[in-house]
Amino acid sequence: MGHRLIQLGVSLFLIGLLVGLAVPVFAVPRLALSVHLLGLMQGLFLSVVGILWPRLTFTRGTEAAAFWLLVYGCIAAWTSNLLGAIWGAGNSIVPIAAGAARGTELQEMVIVIGLRSGGLTLIAGTVLLLWGLRSARIPDP
Repeated sequence: MGHRLIQLGVSLFLIGLLVGLAVPVFAVPRLALSVHLLGLMQGLFLSVVGILWPRLTFTRGTEAAAFWLLVYGCIAAWTSNLLGAIWGAGNSIVPIAAGAARGTELQEMVIVIGLRSGGLTLIAGTVLLLWGLRSARIPDP
């Protein structure tokens, strides 16, 4: 799972870099800049978590829960911001980044659900990550 997190992190980092090249062509460039930065930060976060993964003390169930909560949290938040930048939406939840850009009710609802669920799952996953760090486990060579 640690290796998969590193792969996902580097992939998200790369996609974040590519979004950075295209910021001016999005319907909401300021929100696209947020997508770019979020991809870089969350890509690095997932990569660091992947490197730490062998040191964590988890049961199988807790390990799976932490993995999927962290992955979903990062991907849902990034995707929701990307959709807002593409659709010209997002004012209902990220007014500073989206400005006056307001999409249809369905678009706004998709963005709100994605950001709120992503934020909650990322917090829960990070709590589990902190719990897994409670004891010093030395990884096998």
